[in-house]
Amino acid sequence: MEKNLKQPLDEGMEAAKRMMEEEEMGLRRVKGPLRHLVPAIALIWALYQLSLSSFLIIDSTIIRATHLAFAFLIIFLSYPTFKRKINIPGLRWLSATRTIPVPDMLLAMAAAGAALYIAIDYEGIAARVGIPNDRDILIGIFLVLILMEAARRVIGPALPIIAGLFTIYAFFGPYMPDFLAFKGVSISRYFGQISLTTEGIYGIPLDVSARIVFLFVLFGAMLDKAGAGKFFIDLALSLLGRYRGGPAKAAVLASGLSGFVSGSSIANVVTTGTFTIPLMKKVGYPAKKAAAIEVAASTNGQLMPPIMGAAAFIIAEYVNIPYLEVCKAAAIPAFASYVALFYMTHLEACKLGMVGMAKADIPRFLATLKAGLHYLIPIGVLLYELIVPRHSPDLAAFRAIVILMIIMLIQQIVLAVKSGEGVKIGLLSGARDIVNGLISGSRNMVSVAVATASAGIIVGIVTMGLGGLITEVIDVLSQGNLYLMLLITAGASLILGMGLPTTANYIVMASLTAPALVTIAEWQGFEVPLIAAHLFVFYFGILADDTPPVGLAAYAAAAIAKSDPIATGLQGFMYDIRTAILPFMFIFNHEMLLQGVFSWTEGIIIFIATCIGCCTFASATQGWFICRNRWYDVIPLLGVSAIMFRPDFVVRHLGVEEQLWAYPLGLALWGSIYMMQKMREPKMTAA
Repeated sequence: MEKNLKQPLDEGMEAAKRMMEEEEMGLRRVKGPLRHLVPAIALIWALYQLSLSSFLIIDSTIIRATHLAFAFLIIFLSYPTFKRKINIPGLRWLSATRTIPVPDMLLAMAAAGAALYIAIDYEGIAARVGIPNDRDILIGIFLVLILMEAARRVIGPALPIIAGLFTIYAFFGPYMPDFLAFKGVSISRYFGQISLTTEGIYGIPLDVSARIVFLFVLFGAMLDKAGAGKFFIDLALSLLGRYRGGPAKAAVLASGLSGFVSGSSIANVVTTGTFTIPLMKKVGYPAKKAAAIEVAASTNGQLMPPIMGAAAFIIAEYVNIPYLEVCKAAAIPAFASYVALFYMTHLEACKLGMVGMAKADIPRFLATLKAGLHYLIPIGVLLYELIVPRHSPDLAAFRAIVILMIIMLIQQIVLAVKSGEGVKIGLLSGARDIVNGLISGSRNMVSVAVATASAGIIVGIVTMGLGGLITEVIDVLSQGNLYLMLLITAGASLILGMGLPTTANYIVMASLTAPALVTIAEWQGFEVPLIAAHLFVFYFGILADDTPPVGLAAYAAAAIAKSDPIATGLQGFMYDIRTAILPFMFIFNHEMLLQGVFSWTEGIIIFIATCIGCCTFASATQGWFICRNRWYDVIPLLGVSAIMFRPDFVVRHLGVEEQLWAYPLGLALWGSIYMMQKMREPKMTAA
């Protein structure tokens, strides 16, 4: 019987791992001598990026061009033209997965050459800026088309279609109805700006991807290769396994720790979910709920500073504030979201009458911590470099990676010596882990590089004069109503996020709607900080990872749990409602983003209040507090949430100036609900 249960579980884990590999490493599993080609390119790319952060000094435009060129090489050598098998004679190479066809090799070299053109003829292009010659335009046309094809192969059709529609609109704007009319651009101006300047493909998003994001993704990949993922899970289980619904709580903590250095929801699901989902099912969680908890925890990993799904650095560039200010603004909503999810797993455990794991199945805390303490050293170095001397993010990540490499070598040497294999074997094993980590990091970066470059097309078109028009269109659609505009923006972010990676979705929505949010709010006499608008669209882009019918993270978790993917996605989204409410709240309550808060005491109070607001909102939406809610419990629970989220609104109606006075009112209401349900609990339990 146990064997029969284990077989589908193993099949589910393999299916989830295949999904992650297809998303991050391509579809080809090449045999023969060519199998070394892509790993070699990936290794060179990683070493090149590391050198940029240490000793190699190159112009920023050239860095962006080489970054895109490396991504092109890996994409066209790793991803076939079509995923479906093509059986037409002479065209089977279009779906070849066991070899690299010659046409794709030629296409890879041509694409890399087009990406490098701006670097090769750097001085000539600079001399004729604004007046590109025929060669510039031809190469620009090829670059745009090949970039869209690369994005289609890696990300899917959504981003190329959006970029294509914007391109068509840029040329045919003068022929649109008055409501949508745009002066339009010439071919010369379009390709001159999109492919030959740093205001299009080679814009800020690609620059951040090349300088900073690569190193953080590399750091996360190497930490995973070193074995830190398993350590985080064991550490979480050792702390929380004995409590009611312990594996689910451990999944939340482990995903938060993994999300700290990971920028991928699917990678997070596969890394932690392969351990936590079976454990959750074992203690009594239904398959759908076990998978949904892992999805919600892994998706929210992208909210966690310092990486935030690689978007933190781009947000800093767009908003023009220090990177640490972005982390500071994102801290309270991110941690409060995890506290509420942790609380929600407890509610589910209470509903199902669960108990903790058996003591024999729980790892010992001190032994686990001692065995994996070295994994915390590079993370500590990273945080120290960012917070104390405040070094640049790329330098901080580089130094953390160097420390991690040393630890990986020492770890394997110690293991080899203990097993009697000798120092030499340990050195070779450590070097192999380092090389595999470097290769994995480069391959994980491919989707980010091509997404940021493709989104640059849209950003470039917007900067040609569409920005003001977009603001007017959104204002007309929302009829000048800020609440309706927020709903439209949230819906658009969710829809786009179903087909785009988080980073690309953020770039597109930030370019289109974030400035409009700020502008239209000003027209209504209300101030929305730019960082709040950017985090708003970022949050809803992340939530798309578990939103049906696409939600790739939900599909990966469902494969492990053997549950229905759509049902898993719907359940995951129900869990994530407590995250979806936060962006609406911090748009109106800027103190949740620590805007204008300069006291540690006040910051801690706001954090506690936000956590209480999230937890009471979770109780209201999940139908459980101390015991099962009755209909009249929901209204006061939502009232506590409203008070904790919007104390300014409450004190304004009470005629009090200091909004901290609202919190005791919320706590009193919360306490009254607690006492009322506590008195009712024995009867409910007996029933």
